[in-house]
This record gives sequence, structure tokens and C-alpha cells, in this order.
Amino acid sequence: MVTGSNGEAAFLTQEERGRVWETARRAIPAGKLLIAGTGCESTRQTIALTRLAAEAGADAALVVTPHYCANMVSLQALLGHYQAVADASPIPIILYTVPKFTHVDLAAATIASASRHPNIVGVKDSSGDLIMLADTVGLTGPDFQVLAGLAVGAVGCVPALGNVAPQEVIDIQHLFQARRTDDAAELQRRMIPVNAAVTAHFGVPGLEAALDMLGYYGGPVRALLLDLGESDRRILQDILVEGGLLR
Repeated sequence: MVTGSNGEAAFLTQEERGRVWETARRAIPAGKLLIAGTGCESTRQTIALTRLAAEAGADAALVVTPHYCANMVSLQALLGHYQAVADASPIPIILYTVPKFTHVDLAAATIASASRHPNIVGVKDSSGDLIMLADTVGLTGPDFQVLAGLAVGAVGCVPALGNVAPQEVIDIQHLFQARRTDDAAELQRRMIPVNAAVTAHFGVPGLEAALDMLGYYGGPVRALLLDLGESDRRILQDILVEGGLLR
């Protein structure tokens, strides 16, 4: 998943997004899917960017809910937006609801209506609302891919935590699937402070700093964001040590 919320997509130009997709496509092994974040405020711009992603080799597009005019955007308008994008897109569309950033929430019934479009294949639900997530799984067909919430019937996830603790995320999934739920829960509890640090607490600056600390490359954040300060970096480092990711 490239150019999502943690990929600072909101701060990239269209040209930059295209370069990121092309670079990612060259690096991703054959047989692995590339999902490109292409959501914009206007339907026309989203269609144009989604077509550009397809040209760059993306296998599917993740389309966040438009939100600038949130008080004027009805669920019917959102449904029409997604249907228009899906009609025009040469690659499958994945809905993306992340209310903490957009303050727009896709209702389970709206997701179910959108899922009837043959080119809308799934949803990434970052609402944290497990009841709605379960409703979404129940209202959509078996071929519709719900990402997040394995315990309520989802088929996978696109986690921010996976950027800094990829093996632990995989281990949680494998333990859950092996019905070792106590072990999965124990590992998940250990990862909760790490996940909170790189999402709700420090956000993208924390995620980039953690990548640097773990020997990857996070680098500077894109303005208007600010890099993590020294005192916060020490707090983050302690969290990574406590989580067993850093010595």
C-alpha cells in the first residue's frame, strides 16, 4: 500500500505520487500487489489520478472519502463519487474510510451499496468502530474484501504498525489463524503502545523517526508537518525498547 495516510499522500504533488508508484512497482516482487492511494477532493481529479496509478503499474486504487466540504457531502453524494470513479477506472477500487482525519464516515449500508459495483472490490476501514466493521462484513458479499478486524471476519489489514513492526504484525495474524488467540492477544498487547505512538500520539513524524531508529529510512517529514523533537524522540525510543523492537 503506497501513498496512503502514512505515506504523506496529502502533501505530495500528482507528479510526486506518480514517481513514488513507479519506484515502488520496480521494487515490489513479481506476484505482489501494489495498491495506490489516489483519493482527491474532486471526482474528476480522483479519476485522473487513478488512471495515472494504473499506468504506473498499480493493481488497485485506495480512494479516501472526500472531506473538505464534509457538511455538504451526503452519503448519496459519496456513493455517486465512488461509482463514477469505479466506472472510469481501469483498475479495481478500494474504499477508504478514516474519520479521524476526514471527519467523514462511510456507513456500513453505504459501503454495502457501493460493493454492488463490479469494480469496487473492498474497503479499508480505519474507523476503529468494530460494530460497524462487523456490520460491513455482514452486509457485503463474500467476494468483497474488508481490510481490518480479523476477529470480526475481515480478510486482512493495512496497518501503520506494519511499517515499523512488520514481523510482529505477521506473527499476530499467524497466531490468530492458528487459533492461538492467547498468544496473539499477548503480542498485540505488547504492540499497542508502539501502534499508539506511530498513530494517535506522534503520528507521521513519530512513524518516520521510528523508522530511522530501527535502521530503515524515515527521513524528514513533508511540510507543513514538523519533525519529532528531541524529548519526544527519547519517549518514542523508550516505547520501542519496551515493545522489544529496539535494544
